[in-house]
Amino acid sequence: MDLISILSVGLNPTILGTVLICTLYGAFIGAMPGLTATMAVALLVPFTWFMDPVQAAAAIVATTTTAIFAGDISGALLKIPGTPASAAYVEDSYRLAQSGQPRTTLFTALFASVAGGVIGVVILVVATPQLADLSRQFSSDEVFWLATLGLSCAVFVGGPSVPRNFASLFIGLAIATIGIDVAVGHPRYTFGNLELYDGVSFIPAMIGLFALSELLRNAALGKEANLARLTVEPLWGAVRAAGAEFRRRWVNVLRSACGGTVIGALPGAGADVAAWIAYAVSRRFSRQPEAYGKGHIEGVVDGGAANNAAVAGAWTPALVFGIPGDSVTAIAIGVLMMKGLTPGPGIFTSDPVLVSTIFGSFLLANILMLLTGGLAVSLATQVLRVPRAVLMPLILLLALIGGYAITGSVLAIWIILVLGLLATGMIWASIPLAPAILGIVLGQIVEDNFMVSMMKAQGDLTEFFARDVAAVLGGLTVLVWAALLIRAGLTIYRGPEGFRQKEDGK
Repeated sequence: MDLISILSVGLNPTILGTVLICTLYGAFIGAMPGLTATMAVALLVPFTWFMDPVQAAAAIVATTTTAIFAGDISGALLKIPGTPASAAYVEDSYRLAQSGQPRTTLFTALFASVAGGVIGVVILVVATPQLADLSRQFSSDEVFWLATLGLSCAVFVGGPSVPRNFASLFIGLAIATIGIDVAVGHPRYTFGNLELYDGVSFIPAMIGLFALSELLRNAALGKEANLARLTVEPLWGAVRAAGAEFRRRWVNVLRSACGGTVIGALPGAGADVAAWIAYAVSRRFSRQPEAYGKGHIEGVVDGGAANNAAVAGAWTPALVFGIPGDSVTAIAIGVLMMKGLTPGPGIFTSDPVLVSTIFGSFLLANILMLLTGGLAVSLATQVLRVPRAVLMPLILLLALIGGYAITGSVLAIWIILVLGLLATGMIWASIPLAPAILGIVLGQIVEDNFMVSMMKAQGDLTEFFARDVAAVLGGLTVLVWAALLIRAGLTIYRGPEGFRQKEDGK
């Protein structure tokens, strides 16, 4: 797997044409509210029947790369993250768009995503063997601690009130418990509905929590919402401003891209976990941590760079071990096996052309994304000129169709409606939505790996710290949660967010 063979991918007319078409397709699907990168790849699968393995891999890579970025578009314009990876910083991007900078925000996210993707590919080409060795060391203990650390990031970034962040997280974890108990095989909270045995599907849950709640909020505002027309900056002025912002944040891009690549290479982590952790790290090292969640571009830059780098990183466990790093690579493994290829350690020697094509397609797709992503931003921002009385029902229709299409079940529509009402109540109570989303995403991962580890250790909790990597991750997680509990106690005592300061000692 040398650099020349990777760069030669762009000289192949078939691969170049496939990547160009699929980046346009990924940009369109990712920008649509309720339609995700996973759905875009799933819809692409029937067409891969007519492609050879190399072309099919290139198509999946190009679609995923652009769709992950395009998820930022609906997040910034409509507060509906198009992909789970965009949920970490959707509040910042949306508020920046509301302040009259929608194009500047999205072009900054585009530049960060392209740079993160390119850095991710370069790191993978150089360090794939080392990352593969690191992934090989991960058992259920390490995955449990990594997922738990991800949950702690949700509490860190949710808002200034730690108790409310915890409340949101536990709401998400409670939703994640619906389905079959992994330990005893007994259904929980399914109310006799067989379709709930697999749990609450994440996509309808995200649509309900973010999309429907925002629609209900706008409906409650009535005429005020129709008067709140956003300002759209001139195109080239937005590009120049975004370029200047990107140059100021190059350290953030480099840090988050490197971290996102490593996190993406860990089985089961994926771009969404990478974005949450990068956002939390960004806030920790920022000179303006109090601005996060209120419309701060730094969090958007870090999250965008990390999730696109993680997209490339997720292919490491998929190729080396045949273990999907996320839902997209799970589909990709199925396509490769359908073509007679079995991902595993031998694929780097048995089919180096395929591996070179995958990394070359990532590189090419990220470069072409400057064109296709810029086109998507330019066209999508015109949606702000549509009267909200027309726009909101269309968004609701797209959201319901997207939820139904991803599951093929009417139950998805009920999930959207119920969780939309729940999210509206959470907004009314000033409880942030983001921790609940991460609780739904990681809840099952935490429970499954905890139960597996407990069964292996026969109930001995000290076994969670028996392995070196697990001990490091576990110690870090315990310290983070201790800091959160101390911060929660100080919040209750000092009184921001509605708590009265105990000046009289009562």
